[in-house]
Amino acid sequence: MKAFAVSGKKNSGKTTTVENIIKELRNQNYTVGSVKDIHDNVEFDKEGSDTDRHKKAGAQLVTARGVVETDLMFQRRLELDEILNFYSYDYVVLEGFKSFSLPKILCAKSLEEIDELMDKDVFAVSGLIAEKIEEYKGCPVINSIDDVEKLVQLIKDKVGDWSKDMSDYQLTLSIGGKDIAMLPFVQNILLHGITGMLSQLKGYTQKGDIMIKIRR
Repeated sequence: MKAFAVSGKKNSGKTTTVENIIKELRNQNYTVGSVKDIHDNVEFDKEGSDTDRHKKAGAQLVTARGVVETDLMFQRRLELDEILNFYSYDYVVLEGFKSFSLPKILCAKSLEEIDELMDKDVFAVSGLIAEKIEEYKGCPVINSIDDVEKLVQLIKDKVGDWSKDMSDYQLTLSIGGKDIAMLPFVQNILLHGITGMLSQLKGYTQKGDIMIKIRR
């Protein structure tokens, strides 16, 4: 799984850039997830709803399962590593996260914003400034509306695998004493899902083996 950020100041063209990148990656048959970093004090549930009542009663994880959508609502701000544990896609596009050390596309409105926010992780510039220039101090400036194929090709060239992978983890499954073979894709889904859920429990640690037993 490859993860990168599209960061920049407000109204610099971040969301438009993210939209265009996602559409092009999907057009190329890649699986894609996204994460939006929000700094405002936003609550995603409606006051007085059934799930809001669950939350206020003390539930630490509330899931709303609808006809076309399922939402998991944790009662705290998760770390990026914890969030990505739930993802098993070819690419995850992160909007925001400018203070994190990971490959970035910087969106800006002006040269001053580029100078202010440029760091070693930026491999391309986009956003509103891309309507005016094509390169800045050796860094390519690419318009995500007119030239999204070029931008996505650069992403494919520059973005490596997410560094916090689970390649050293081993997962085995047995049912009724019989070992069940699993494809790597299925193993990744189980690993990410189980460790992500367990990380919410008091006493969880990343050290030691995990054993789950279901008696039927």
